[in-house]
Formats: sequence, structure tokens, C-alpha cells
Amino acid sequence: MRNHNDPRHSFTGRKIDPPAVSSEMTVTQLIDFYGSTGYNARRLAEAAEILKDMINTDSTVCLTVAGALTPIGLGKTISAMIENGFVDWIVATGANVYHDLHFAYDLPVRQGHFDVDDDVLYSKQIVRIYDVYIKESGTLQAQDLLVQRDIKRSKDIPQNASTADIAYTLGKAAKENSKYPEKSFLVKAYECKVPVYMPAISDSSIGLNMLPLLFEGKGIFPNVILDVAESAAILWKSKKSGGLELGGGVPKNFFQQTGPALYQILKMKEGGQDYLIQLTDARPDTGGLSGATLQEGKSWGKIKTSHRGNVIVYGDSSVYFPLLCSYAMSQCKPRKLKEIYAKKDSWVEEMKQVYMASKRSKAL
Repeated sequence: MRNHNDPRHSFTGRKIDPPAVSSEMTVTQLIDFYGSTGYNARRLAEAAEILKDMINTDSTVCLTVAGALTPIGLGKTISAMIENGFVDWIVATGANVYHDLHFAYDLPVRQGHFDVDDDVLYSKQIVRIYDVYIKESGTLQAQDLLVQRDIKRSKDIPQNASTADIAYTLGKAAKENSKYPEKSFLVKAYECKVPVYMPAISDSSIGLNMLPLLFEGKGIFPNVILDVAESAAILWKSKKSGGLELGGGVPKNFFQQTGPALYQILKMKEGGQDYLIQLTDARPDTGGLSGATLQEGKSWGKIKTSHRGNVIVYGDSSVYFPLLCSYAMSQCKPRKLKEIYAKKDSWVEEMKQVYMASKRSKAL
């Protein structure tokens, strides 16, 4: 039955009055400009408001990072959000962690071209990510040796390690040994005790670099199910929670599945996330998770409600993300760091005890 009283079906929206553009506009003024228009410009303004609300309500904020964003230099943008207390935990592809470290160790990454002969690039040992060039021997193989060395030598990785423990170790090593640690978001995450999860670690150069360690019988290898436990515990301990999703893929679903982990599997907490923002170019009609609408997630218990606190902005996150970050830093005061990395193990143990007590009581 149609609800004729639904305000979305009435002519009561904000009047569109063509806004003025100027040479001295701030990012805040630009976002306000977008908010008075329509389409994805207006969605971006909605995302900015939701992000501001997420931060000002002291929600636990997760940043998910898919797509190759660190190779184009966005690691320091992530660092700024961490340092201001606007990002409390991160879910990233292993590739974004791996390429982020190039900048700390001063390994060359250059602007290149997208319309090229890749056979020629291969002959010159140049790898390409669209219009970004990376040297095979001077960057990738040099980085490989560093990753292997730091995982092999580390005494900080526990025997039962999550991928966040691996990331913490790599961040610490880069802090202590790299030439430009300030250029790495992984170093900033280490300094601020922000856990960085790589749930698809085997699908990345971080995972590939564990292959020699496996053959040599050296190093400690991550328990990815512990990632599931730790991420669920973060939602379990959060009064309010939300996320800013850059792209989709595994990072998006891993973050959102914290709701079903608690509700469907452990039967400990219902609701999911309070806020969700996604920046994506993926379509919903192909059935892929990257393009799945945030509202659809309500049916899985991934989000509190499909009616508010969530928005998808369609387009390129490499364009939108810096705008949202600048807006947040201009509109929100820095927050006290939650330092979740230092608390995650005790939270998992506490969650385990509550779960086991519930099972015992049901068995009686």
C-alpha cells in the first residue's frame, strides 16, 4: 500500500536556488554548494553531514580501504584522520598496506601514463596501476625484502596473531627504520594504536611475502578467524558505531559483517552499524557486494535502520575522500584517541566469556 503521507512524496523539499561559485571558496563552502544542488553532489553533502554526526557523537569509526588508493599518495590523508581521532580502526586490502610502505622507505613511485604498451613496460621492469608506475626491482622487490625481514625478526607478533598484529609490527618497523615514517598511514596507525585489518591478506603482496617464510619455517602466520572475533568485539563494545567505506570489496563486507557475527552467529547483540557512508562506482543490479546498497544490508542486520544515517555517493573515492576529510577537520574538533589496538585482546576474551556463559545457561 502506498503511503501518501510520506514526506518524500510531497512538494516540500528545499527550494533550489542556483548557488554562486567564487574564487575564494573553502571546502566547507564547496560542500554547502553541493548540498544546495542535486545528484551525487548532494549525496556528497549528505555524506559530509553524516560523517560530522558520526564524529561528534563519539561513534567508533571504521575506515575501509579498497582500490589502489595508497599508490597515489592518499596515505597521509588517512593519517590525518587517524591523528585527529576521526578513524578508530581500519579494514584495508593488503595491497594498500604494502604500497603505503613504499613512501616511508622512499622507494620510487611515479606518475605515468594509462595509454601505453604494457609489453614495453614489462621489458623495462615497470609495473602499472592505471597511470601510476612502480619499479619492479627498485621498489617491489626492495619492499618484499623489508616485509619478510620485519615479519621474520619481530618479537611483537603473538603466537595466535590477527592480521592487525601483522600490520602493527610492520608499522612499528617502519617507524623505527624508514627514512620518512611520517608519509605512512600504517606508521600513524601504530603510533595511535589503531588496528589495521587485512582480512584478504593472502590476496596481496603482504601474503605473498609470507610464502618464503612458510617454506623456511620462520615467522608467525595470521589467524584470520581471530580477525572476525576482534572486529565483532569492537562493535560489541561500541555504544555507537559507523563506517566510511572507500570502494567495496572484502573490506566493505568484512566491516559490515560484524553485525551478523554478533546477531546471527553469537546471538549477543542486535543492530549492526548506526552509520554507513560508501563512496563507490559499483552498480547494485549485478548482485556484487561492492555495489550492494547500504539499505539492503538492513535485511542482514548490518545496519540499525535503512531509513537514515546512511548514504552512497557514486563516483571516484580518490576525488571524494580528500574533500570529506578536509570538511571533517574544518567542522569537528579532534577527539581523544580510542586506542583500540591496546584493548582488542581483552575485549575478545570478555566477549568469549559472555558467550560461553550464555551457552552454559541455555544447556541447563
